Amino acid sequence: MPHHPPKNNPLHPLATKARVLLSSVFGPYSRDDEYGSRKINPMELYQNQVTRLQGGFSLRMFHRSFGLMMIQANIDAPCTLLDFPTLERFEEEIRQQSYDIIGISGIIANVGKVAKMCELIRLHQPSATVVVGGHIANKEELDKLIDADLIVRGEGIRWFQRYLGQSDREPIKHPMVLSGFGSKIMGVDLGDSPDRTAAILIPSVGCPMGCNFCSTSALFGGKGQFINFYETGDELFSVMCEIEKTLKVRSFFVLDENFLVHRKRALRLLELMEANGKSWALSVFSSARVLRSYTMEQLMGLGIGFVWMGLEGEESTYDKLKGVDTLGLVQNLQANGIRVLGSSILGLENHRPEDMEAIIEYAVRHDTVFHQFMLYTPIPGTPLHEKHKREGNLLPESQFPFADAHGQYRFNYRHPHFENGEEEKYLLDAFRRDFEANGPSLLRLIRVLLNGWQSRKPYSRRVRDRIAWEVAPLRSTYAGAVWAIKKYYRDNPLLRQKAEKLLADIYATFGWKTRLVTPLIGRYVFNRLMKEEERLAAGHTYEPRTFCEKNAAALALEKIPATKRKTEARQLPHMPEPAYR
Repeated sequence: MPHHPPKNNPLHPLATKARVLLSSVFGPYSRDDEYGSRKINPMELYQNQVTRLQGGFSLRMFHRSFGLMMIQANIDAPCTLLDFPTLERFEEEIRQQSYDIIGISGIIANVGKVAKMCELIRLHQPSATVVVGGHIANKEELDKLIDADLIVRGEGIRWFQRYLGQSDREPIKHPMVLSGFGSKIMGVDLGDSPDRTAAILIPSVGCPMGCNFCSTSALFGGKGQFINFYETGDELFSVMCEIEKTLKVRSFFVLDENFLVHRKRALRLLELMEANGKSWALSVFSSARVLRSYTMEQLMGLGIGFVWMGLEGEESTYDKLKGVDTLGLVQNLQANGIRVLGSSILGLENHRPEDMEAIIEYAVRHDTVFHQFMLYTPIPGTPLHEKHKREGNLLPESQFPFADAHGQYRFNYRHPHFENGEEEKYLLDAFRRDFEANGPSLLRLIRVLLNGWQSRKPYSRRVRDRIAWEVAPLRSTYAGAVWAIKKYYRDNPLLRQKAEKLLADIYATFGWKTRLVTPLIGRYVFNRLMKEEERLAAGHTYEPRTFCEKNAAALALEKIPATKRKTEARQLPHMPEPAYR
């Protein structure tokens, strides 16, 4: 995209000497409280929106605040990053350490938490400039709800560079970080080892598809707009090589709303991967039409092993789905070992209660490895929200709190066909039906991995090497998991048969060594699963650990005795009203 620095960008008087604190909103998250935490909306993407009703089979995993990490990596000022603090830990930080700028990132459901954090900042550090960004910045009249000095909409890296007096034309430095942590499934800790955990890769933000409900697209300009941090395949390849070397990884979770839509960049990356023998594995987001525009050879060559794809609904009118047989597309992808996470929307304008069973069955028939179900929810800043605002259908905060508008509970507007809050039941029905018909997502994932191994022969040695690396756990741990699943479902004929057939195929493919170790691993996994189910039944929840990380400038500042630190007399005056930038 063309470089257009905004006019009248604010500038902090201390420039890069300003001491900066960046923080995510405080936890705990998986509980109901007065600040907007909700037990059904934990800080776990999969448990929250994908494997919600899979119990001990649910994938439990946390993800860092990557936007804040990107900002910290690209500013020269001394910067501390506090990720997933408790309220007490956040207050301790601002009580014991002095900062000139305190930045908070959140989503719209976090309004109550951000308001509380601003209140504490005014109490302990009244001279600090409070900057608020992230999806929450799209909330109308946010300045009346929180006590912030600056509310930043859109991309924050370049904004912070300009605010600190840095050049905003320098190449983006990518943080070196794994995509997830605290991973667990069937009661077994998966660990955070780089050899089995993908690194995060953020090539772009925004999505040119501009679906009317998409808050991410809206945040970065809407339909037709996006921001590339790395314009070319060469730039991206260089960054991936650096991440590979630093973290010792060979897989990447590509956090880009529609990675493959940037075709020239993707195909150049493919050329470089082939020329340099890189058998990387990529997990990507992609729309169905864009995905279909690539050949299977190109997708396999790029290392696409996992794709998050919007299915939305059988009769949805989104351009990204026009003319695409999603059932056939998913089947073809998974036949070649590409795991699909399908995303379906419930409560579209044409959805009616009497049709919901058929709508859910259509989604379930895709038999994707994972399936996300979300309510059709107008989020501030999106065209869908503007439409409902014009029509006067939005529910007031007094009737429907911001904290509940997360797409996993109820509509935050008056739907023309759902009047009694029954949408929550249909949402739960969708998760339940998918689980009952298709089994645990782990079972599906293992089947698709085996498909990839069985269909690997037509591909190059480089691609086969990547597939061999991906399926290695099938020879032991994954085979044991299938054994445990078969035992768990011994009284469920449908799912027991699925597990029995898959286990037989694994034995036939990998031989006697796998057959020998599988029962031993399986008994261990089964016992862990049963203990996990007991914990969950007793109300156990998971929370992410707190991170406190300092950049090089902040670490250097710590080495200077406090009595000798220059504090710079000039400070930004308190602003009576927040300024949007």
